Amino acid sequence: MHLSSAPLSTTAASDLSQHLPDSATIQAQVQLALAEDVGDGDLTAALLPAQQRSRAELVTREAATLAGCAWFEAVFRALDPGVELHWDAADGDRIAAGQRLCVLEGHSRALLTGERTAMNYLQTLSGTATRARRYADAVAGLPVVVLDTRKTLPGLRDQQKYAVRCGGCHNHRRGLFDAILIKENHILAAGSIRAALDAAKALGRDVPIEIEVESVAEMEAAITTGARCILLDNFPLAELRRAVAANAGRSTLEASGGVTLETIRPIAETGVDRISVGDVTKDVTAVDLSMRFVVI
Repeated sequence: MHLSSAPLSTTAASDLSQHLPDSATIQAQVQLALAEDVGDGDLTAALLPAQQRSRAELVTREAATLAGCAWFEAVFRALDPGVELHWDAADGDRIAAGQRLCVLEGHSRALLTGERTAMNYLQTLSGTATRARRYADAVAGLPVVVLDTRKTLPGLRDQQKYAVRCGGCHNHRRGLFDAILIKENHILAAGSIRAALDAAKALGRDVPIEIEVESVAEMEAAITTGARCILLDNFPLAELRRAVAANAGRSTLEASGGVTLETIRPIAETGVDRISVGDVTKDVTAVDLSMRFVVI
């Protein structure tokens, strides 16, 4: 087989590349991850001859959606800039149990040192993408957008947000700096829905403004005050239907709170515009992957 160091495959969803962090960001994230594993050196890999080379195949043991190829690749390039990789699958692809995902060739020490760090990225991010794909599939055919939340694993915000896109869902705000989400405690501290919204507008920041409400009456108050995006917090299905009817398209409505794979389609069928789901990123099961080595 011919191996190359060509860029990652572009067979995945056409818009994924615009959600991938830049190369410098990925490299910095990988350096932090490698520091956890390698410290001042891999003592076990040092038992091997420095110039020994190996080939390895990466295989998935279960069906999943692939995500994280750039981080996987960056780990090995940080340890062996001359490593050769050939990908048989790309981010966003649905992969089948037993499928080969890529072939690597390089210095044995580098492949062994980087194996766990690289696999941690690919297993976790593919687990995120796989869960996101299940949610996207659950509402297939309905005009609703499924969003993630900030309930990500510490230190993996960029990576999981990208994986969510690989699974066919969408991103909510990245952090506290790129949108204003006025929640119950903000309203209580400000004194009222109007006061909170007026304060948000007074900041003069060109960012989305969304406000959380807990009843149809509060939704009406928010719309009257000029809210254009409203989060319906833990509304029962009947209340969601009432809210959608009362809203009559005046504002974007987002349902949130306790959403599961079993409840998301009935929620979507109420006619809300968006559904945010913390479960997509916080309850992730790593995909079972395996790397098989052959000395060459």
